[in-house]
Amino acid sequence: MAQADPKLEQRPPAAIEDDMEVTRDRLASTIDQLVHRASPKTIARREIEGVRAHFVDAQGNPRTDNILKVAGAVVGFVVFVVVIRRVTR
Repeated sequence: MAQADPKLEQRPPAAIEDDMEVTRDRLASTIDQLVHRASPKTIARREIEGVRAHFVDAQGNPRTDNILKVAGAVVGFVVFVVVIRRVTR
C-alpha cells in the first residue's frame, strides 16, 4: 500500500484549497485553448494560411516556382483526361 507524503499531511486546508484553485484555473485555460484549436473556423483558417504560405512568401510576393508546378500539374491532368477520352471513343 502506498504511503502518504508527510509534507502534504502537514499543510493547512487553506493551502490545499489555494493549490486546487490554481490547478482548476490552469485546467480551465487548457480546455479553452483546446476548444479554440479544435473549432472548425480555426482549423479552416490554419489550413488556408498553410496553402497561402505555399504560394505567397512572407513579403506578399508570389512564389512563381510553386505556382508553375501546380499549373503544370493541372494542365498535365487535363491533357491526360482529353487523351484518355479520345482513345476510348
